[in-house]
Amino acid sequence: MSDRTVHLAETTIVRAIAVLALLTSACATLQEQRSPQRFEIGVLGDVPYTAADEAKMPALIKQMNEADLAFVVHVGDMQADGAGYRDGAPPCTDETLANRKAQIETIRHPVILTPGDNDWSDCHRAKPGSGYDPLERLSKVREMFFHGDDSLGQRRLRLNRQSSDSRYTKYRENARWSYREVLFITIHMVGDNNNRGRTPQQDEEYADRNAANLEWLKQGFEIAKRDRYKAVMIITQANPYIEDTWTPAYKRRMRIGPPFVTPFGFTDFLRALEEEISTFDRPVALVHGDTHFFRVDKPLRFAKNQRAYEHFTRVETFGSPHVHWVRAIVDVSDPQVFSFKPELVRTQ
Repeated sequence: MSDRTVHLAETTIVRAIAVLALLTSACATLQEQRSPQRFEIGVLGDVPYTAADEAKMPALIKQMNEADLAFVVHVGDMQADGAGYRDGAPPCTDETLANRKAQIETIRHPVILTPGDNDWSDCHRAKPGSGYDPLERLSKVREMFFHGDDSLGQRRLRLNRQSSDSRYTKYRENARWSYREVLFITIHMVGDNNNRGRTPQQDEEYADRNAANLEWLKQGFEIAKRDRYKAVMIITQANPYIEDTWTPAYKRRMRIGPPFVTPFGFTDFLRALEEEISTFDRPVALVHGDTHFFRVDKPLRFAKNQRAYEHFTRVETFGSPHVHWVRAIVDVSDPQVFSFKPELVRTQ
């Protein structure tokens, strides 16, 4: 056999080994993606606010539609705050709400929505005109987005709604579902102090909804403990400002400003959250929007005992003018279960 023949044979073997390695790698990746213990979800919210945001939304939805996602969670604020409205769809109108729903329905995955303050509680300051009645807008949002027991989106996911309890028939937006040993809970808690501290009527709405939210959170963790779920994810619109529970000394260390002056709209929720995660020793993630600042962190400290809760992770998605989304990777074979990756949408 000539040297050339030997060389060609060796080259062929090397190429075959390389191809086999690539195929093995591809099969491993595919197996990982299809593992019954691993899945991915998409998180978005606080968009679109402006005409520029609206122009970017098709690219965001296209990217999400191309991703292999079990479902999508939308943390609300589908439109601009009326006080800062500049251009694009006018906030709080029936037409804008209908447009946003139609847009959500173009997502090929199941979509679970929780409302934001821009969607109803801040509609009193929408312009032009003297604004809207927030409670009337809340009724409209519930009517348009939360009828039936299925999610939004082109594929549907069956949900358990709090409204199935005769004590809480109004709260169709509070939902719960499980997926591969993880329990997901939406809590209707909105930004701008959770609709607290503006008028007596709004305070009454806050008190009733807050009581429903606390009960829904409690029931969710009771189920998670009883059925031995591997993890819990809580989805809400509001940033509840966990930092407000820190001691003054720790706030100074972290360069955090003073607490709210008005009655704080998230005190009860934060106390209840600490109580639940202190007795649930598996991973808990809180996913929210509201302050338009992408982050994944472990705030660690709560007011009760300043204990560090390392199994608790807070995630905030992007918001206007940053029209992006967050990919959540859920792997119940991983002790931490949750990991998160920012997905930047390029329109050019």
